[in-house]
Amino acid sequence: MLKTQELSYQDGDITLKGYYAVKSDAQGKKPVVLVVHDWTGRNTFAMKKAEKLAELGYIGFAIDMYGNAICGKTKEEKMALIQPFMQKRSLLLQRMLAALNAAKNIESADTQRIAAIGFCFGGLCALDLARSGADIKGSVSFHGLLNPPTDLTPQKIKAQILVLHGAADPMAPIDQVAAFIREMNEAQAKWQMDLYGNVRHAFTNPEANDRDFGTVYDATADNRSWIAMQNFFAEILG
Repeated sequence: MLKTQELSYQDGDITLKGYYAVKSDAQGKKPVVLVVHDWTGRNTFAMKKAEKLAELGYIGFAIDMYGNAICGKTKEEKMALIQPFMQKRSLLLQRMLAALNAAKNIESADTQRIAAIGFCFGGLCALDLARSGADIKGSVSFHGLLNPPTDLTPQKIKAQILVLHGAADPMAPIDQVAAFIREMNEAQAKWQMDLYGNVRHAFTNPEANDRDFGTVYDATADNRSWIAMQNFFAEILG
């Protein structure tokens, strides 16, 4: 059985509504994994991932990047929600740090063992948290955007990084992959990337399946990437 709860927290005057899950019979301190949603907002997909992480023995914390758990319905609404964060990555990082602080205040959270995962836009958020030098154990990007921020000064990366990526992703194509590899090597980060051949964007999400848009669900890559994440967390979180 899982205990689930909505958790409100603040970034300045913006009220954010996260959602966390933990095993109801959990004893002692537990590692926390932040789950960062795609461009839609803190949706059911993100909350279900938080619950799956709880089943693995972690505290899964689905964070809210937009405020009041708002979710876009159309592509136009989603683009309007994501755009301020893409244009000003310092705002994105500020919102991520607010979520990190909120995670540390969850009852039974082990504040020394925190990691982040993210999907699409959320993958970029998880990577930017690592890029900031935040004191977390690891960041995992599922079919995330990979381009670095241009409005932030690079910091020493403390977190280990795992990137799970479709080699045919039109939204983060292979030249962006190569640039990311150069960035991580120059930063002397501890990083790993799994590339899935002929796999496109949003491969973990059946509901995002839209071939004309470039988002195609792939059950094999979905399964393999989740296993890769579990192995990664078993190593860095215990």
